[in-house]
Amino acid sequence: MSVTKHLLDLFRVDKQLLGLRHRLEAAERFLSQQAAQLTELERLKADLTGQVRQLRAAAANDEGEAQRLEAKMAQIREQMNQTKTAKEYQALVTELNTFKTQKGEFEERAIESMGRIEAAEARLKEIAEQHGERTRIVAKAKADRDERDAEIKDRVAELTAQRSDLTKAIPAANLTEFEHLVRTRGDEAMAHIEMIDRRAHEGSCSACMMAIPVEALSALMTGKLTRCPSCRCFLYIEESLMTAGEEPPRKRKSKAKKEEAAKAQ
Repeated sequence: MSVTKHLLDLFRVDKQLLGLRHRLEAAERFLSQQAAQLTELERLKADLTGQVRQLRAAAANDEGEAQRLEAKMAQIREQMNQTKTAKEYQALVTELNTFKTQKGEFEERAIESMGRIEAAEARLKEIAEQHGERTRIVAKAKADRDERDAEIKDRVAELTAQRSDLTKAIPAANLTEFEHLVRTRGDEAMAHIEMIDRRAHEGSCSACMMAIPVEALSALMTGKLTRCPSCRCFLYIEESLMTAGEEPPRKRKSKAKKEEAAKAQ
């Protein structure tokens, strides 16, 4: 078996492996995307929970300060009832008004905190619902990934073993060239010959569509490893074109050479 045939078999095995792995990679990418979104929701949930806790503490503190000031104001009112001079009464009125202002500020802050708590809790509820839905999606995506992995596992192992056997029959230099082409050109690392005129031995590379010299066709049909002169991919001929007993293409003799041959006879 020629090196070309070994490379073609390896090329086809690699394409199967790539196709199987792409299916698994697609499932893994989807799982990774969903898991990242779930992580972000968990972060938002934790942040909002912390905000609600802080807001509740702030509201409780402001309410406590308002109650403390209310108690002081009650004491001042009692003192006002017991004052004997206008000066003392006026001083108590001033102090009472100051406490009223401070109390109003604390009450406003407490009300503001409660409003923010309601908004945060509403958002937290939305996040919790999204988190639950995303958790179900992640679980489903993981199950799909695991199922796909199980589906292709045996086939991947079989193809990997087959690939290992094929590489043993290919010279190291040719294998290095082939693997470089696969990395850089993908599916166009190897290309078949498109026969234009079989009798005239005219063909083109199916990758770049450039004409292939008759010498290259001749070399290819004799089993020699051949690369496209234009795009440098490895060439091969479909088995359906390789009929039994077919002679390799040869250069046409010029008219002068034919006359010389006739004279020699």
